[in-house]
Amino acid sequence: MMTVANFEIFATLRPGAVARCSVIMFAIMLCVVCPASAQSPSDEYHVKAAFLFHFAQLVEWPSDTRYGATNSLLVCTLGNDPFLGALEDTIAGKQVGNRTLSIRHLGKLQDGPACNILFVSASESKRFSSTIAQLRNLPVLTVGEGEGFLEAGGMIRLCMDGKKIRFEVNRGAAESARLKISAQLLLLAKSVFGGNGGR
Repeated sequence: MMTVANFEIFATLRPGAVARCSVIMFAIMLCVVCPASAQSPSDEYHVKAAFLFHFAQLVEWPSDTRYGATNSLLVCTLGNDPFLGALEDTIAGKQVGNRTLSIRHLGKLQDGPACNILFVSASESKRFSSTIAQLRNLPVLTVGEGEGFLEAGGMIRLCMDGKKIRFEVNRGAAESARLKISAQLLLLAKSVFGGNGGR
């Protein structure tokens, strides 16, 4: 299985080289078939945790805010946590540049603006619109997996494409929050909506 561990060999490379290697390995990961009959939910969410790690590598936060200026990068979940420890096992303590990934599980959105990446569980699907509205224009990368997430203003939706885990991007929502999604990440997306060059 493709996990964050596969990328640790690039830790001593220069930042630009790390990003290029990450893109290559992420592209390989997108080709991995994940048959539902053989894959447990735990396996699926370890892969999705690795996706979050690569989103953290390939998204740039504005430097004039505390989100871009600190040495930590906070990944949060909101609602029922489907990862069940996979985030802690897979990405907690990993480095993205000079920033260290940490994990927080939120019961309520009130702490959401403190997060750099917020994974909104499918259990929150009835509240997607209100949740995203409260974070609108804040530099928080919102990631979800439920239907209607992008339409509600979410930025990245994880989805199944046959037996593979893929992702779709709402570029307009990210641009409104002053988040810069790398061109490489956009090229790897299944679909890109809104923003400059949306398709």
